[in-house]
Amino acid sequence: MSAYPAYTMGALCIVGGITGYARTRSVPSLVAGVGVGLLFLWSADVIRKGAPNGLEGALGASALLLLSSLPRITKGPVPLVLAATSSAAGVYYGTKVYNLLLACISNKHLRQDARRSKWHSTATN
Repeated sequence: MSAYPAYTMGALCIVGGITGYARTRSVPSLVAGVGVGLLFLWSADVIRKGAPNGLEGALGASALLLLSSLPRITKGPVPLVLAATSSAAGVYYGTKVYNLLLACISNKHLRQDARRSKWHSTATN
């Protein structure tokens, strides 16, 4: 479920990079679009497989795309759309990573509490 936005962003970035190169012969557009798109696609594949670091990769790709499009936001609709979509993906994956970290911290505290309870019950018997 959470891999779909990364698949979508990956495809859009790759198509956008190729389109930018075809229209203006901009090699930076091609390299950046394909590079960020491949990072999104890799993240989506890792998320789909349930392996670690997929969510973080998608969050990083979103941040990279946002930071690269913000300085050009007033130059037309393409940087504006890039900033908006990368912001949406960043909020989505940022929330996922945050919730995952909260769950890990909560589980760590539960395990520590269980160990303390076990130690306390054996020490008093």
